[in-house]
Amino acid sequence: MQDRKQELADNAAEVREALALAARRAGREPGDVTLVAVSKIKPASDVRALAEAGQMDFGENYVQEAVAKQEELADLDLRWHFIGGLQSNKAKFVAGKFALVHSVDSAKLARALDKKALERDTVQDILLQVNIAGEVQKSGVAAEELPALAEEVMGMEGVRLQGLMTMPPFFDDPERARPVFARLRELKEALEKQLGTSLPHLSMGMTGDFVPAVEEGATLVRIGTRIFGARAPKG
Repeated sequence: MQDRKQELADNAAEVREALALAARRAGREPGDVTLVAVSKIKPASDVRALAEAGQMDFGENYVQEAVAKQEELADLDLRWHFIGGLQSNKAKFVAGKFALVHSVDSAKLARALDKKALERDTVQDILLQVNIAGEVQKSGVAAEELPALAEEVMGMEGVRLQGLMTMPPFFDDPERARPVFARLRELKEALEKQLGTSLPHLSMGMTGDFVPAVEEGATLVRIGTRIFGARAPKG
């Protein structure tokens, strides 16, 4: 267990160093970028070990798994991020239980989170997921539909729009993802003007492409494999 704890701590430290270098290259402060350790399909013991090494932000993709980990690790002051696909009928398991939901891709889901958050007398911070590349196999609102969705969300009292998220296509060369990241930043800036408000977050960049993501303005990067190692098949 001690070896695993050291391995995880070392891996996270290496990622943070790479994030800091990318931020400085772009003239940004390393502290402007938050590392979200994607702990899906990894045991709660890994999360605890990383938390003891100073990592506080964790991302989960599956509701049932996330809730189980939250219960097991309730003694820790962690910031949980929900980053996976979410059906509106599962909103009751998420609203008010995560620091940030990255994957809101429809008005229906936003309304479901809004309703449950209001019932719990809380406000759920959310990001809108944008499918910039138009990949049919991926979730996300189309760029041209984003302004209308954002306007509707801004009228809700139980959710608070904090920015945008995207997942680019997989490329062997991470530089090929740069235009996707740049486009998300442009969309955020346009929305800020449209809505007359600041949207602080861009969630973009994973293990294979986080360097150009940070250089293009990411404030949240979602890193799993580079910290935890390759995942075993689910189930």
